[in-house]
Amino acid sequence: MDIKDIIKKVKQIEIRTRKKTEQTLMGQYHSAFKGQGMTFSEVRPYQFGDEIRRIDWNKTARFREPFVKVMEEERELTMMLLVDISASMDYGTKTQLKREFVAEICASLGFSAAGNNDKVGLILFADKVYKVIPPQKGRKHILAIISTILSADYVPAESKIDDALQYMMSVFKKKSLLFMFSDFEDSYDLKILRVASKKHQLLGMRIFDEKDNEIPDIGYALFTDAETGKQVWANTSSARWRYVFAENQKQKVRQVTEDFENSSASFMNINTGEDYSKFLYQYFQKR
Repeated sequence: MDIKDIIKKVKQIEIRTRKKTEQTLMGQYHSAFKGQGMTFSEVRPYQFGDEIRRIDWNKTARFREPFVKVMEEERELTMMLLVDISASMDYGTKTQLKREFVAEICASLGFSAAGNNDKVGLILFADKVYKVIPPQKGRKHILAIISTILSADYVPAESKIDDALQYMMSVFKKKSLLFMFSDFEDSYDLKILRVASKKHQLLGMRIFDEKDNEIPDIGYALFTDAETGKQVWANTSSARWRYVFAENQKQKVRQVTEDFENSSASFMNINTGEDYSKFLYQYFQKR
C-alpha cells in the first residue's frame, strides 16, 4: 500500500473500531485490568461501614472523632502489542488480510487503553525484533501504531516468538499487558513462554485464514512456504491428503492452546473476518 492507501485504511479502521470500543469493550477493559496498587488520596470523617484498619489514628486523636484514609487505585498500566510480521501474516482469502485484521484488533485494544489513560507500545517481530514503538498515551499514538502495522515490510522468514518475548522481558521490566498476534506456525521454547507469562499478563491471539486449516480440492498444486520459500507438490484431490492436513493443523492449534494454558497465559483462535470483539469481551470478563 502507498501512503494514501495507508492513511485511508487507518481512518477506516478508526471509524469502525471506536464506536465498537466505546460501546462494548472500554468498560470491560477497565474492570478487567486493575492498577498496580493503591495510593493515598485523602482523609475524611469516618462513615458507618468503613474498615477499621483505614482509620487515621493521628488525625482521630487530634480532632477527637474518627477519620479514615481514602485510598485510590493506581490505574496507569502499560499495554504492549507484539505483532508477527513474517510473510505468512501478509495473506488472506476473505475480505481482509491477516495484517489488516490484526491492525483493527490492535486499534480496539489501543483505544480501550487510551480511554483509561494507559500507555500502549508496539513490537514488530519475525526472525528477530524489527521495530519497537515505546509506550505512550493518546489517540494520535494509537493511529501511528495502526499505520506502522499496515505499512510494515512483512519478512520471508520463520517467526521467532522466543526472541520477541525475551526482548520484551529485557527491556520492559514493569509488569505489562501483552497481546501477541501470530499464526503460530513456527516452534517456540515453552520455558520462555512460561517465564514471560509469569512476569507479564500474556494473551496469545492466533490469527488465521480459513485456508490455513483446510485445503480445498483443486487437483495437483504447487505450494510455497511464504516464510522459508520451500515448495512442494500435492494432490489436493486426495481426500486422505486433505484429511491429514486438516488434522495436523487441528493438533498444532490444540498444542499451542495447551502450552499457553499450562503457562498461566491465555490463548484465542480467531478467523479473519470474525467478530473479534466478542472474544475480547469474554476475555475481559474472565479477568
